[in-house]
Amino acid sequence: MRVLAYELRRLRGLRSTWLILAAVLLVDAAVAAVLARQLPGGQLGPASAVRCLTAVVPLLPLPIAALGAGALGALSYGHEVRHPGLVAGRVSFGRRLGLLAAKLAVIGPVALLLAVVTVAVDAAVVLAAAAPGAGTGPLTDPSSVAFGELLRPLALFAGLTVLAAWAGLLLTSLLRSAAAGLLVLCAVPALLEPALTLLLGRSGRGWPAQARELLPFQYGLDLVRGVDPQRLGTAPAMDGTFAAAVLAPLALLLLAAVLAQLRRRAL
Repeated sequence: MRVLAYELRRLRGLRSTWLILAAVLLVDAAVAAVLARQLPGGQLGPASAVRCLTAVVPLLPLPIAALGAGALGALSYGHEVRHPGLVAGRVSFGRRLGLLAAKLAVIGPVALLLAVVTVAVDAAVVLAAAAPGAGTGPLTDPSSVAFGELLRPLALFAGLTVLAAWAGLLLTSLLRSAAAGLLVLCAVPALLEPALTLLLGRSGRGWPAQARELLPFQYGLDLVRGVDPQRLGTAPAMDGTFAAAVLAPLALLLLAAVLAQLRRRAL
């Protein structure tokens, strides 16, 4: 419990934490407002609602909230490297793993909270900025079918934000540089996209429609290629193959981070 309290104090005491949180909320709200003003007249569909609530900017590596969470994770470890607070008491392998686990345990809920708050702020912005005549039923009617269709993609968005925070932390633990960890995190979608496409194609599946709505890089590729994303979602929901392909790199990162600690004398 002491190490968790230590990590909470460190994260709360960093000015960069609050600057990143404020920047994510402001940029997310601005993007949501622009997307809301571009909505055509008529009913707001679930796919458009998801893109507005998650502030998807085509060809960005990740949603803005996920990028912010990744930056928080990277800085959490990077600050520890630059300004170690527990050098004397965190030398052994077990204790270093304990501090790494505490960082993962703290940054996960913070990233989840960031995802929830950004969705709430974006929903308010969309309702305020939507063009006249654009129906917002999926956001205002909890009993509608369209509202229920939003819950699963938004839950996946929250999970993606948490995974980005963990990945940023683990990458920084390997590279010992917050900037390098964040750069590699941004490069991951471009590296994984061809591999995932090949894997899903060989298994007879396509990219799930929900993934296209949540991953700006893949969504942007569809736009560049002139392909309608709505016609490519051959797998309507996330299946085991896609989930395993997404989680496998994180598991490998965690294993690499543990093995790296075996060769070090400090975090």
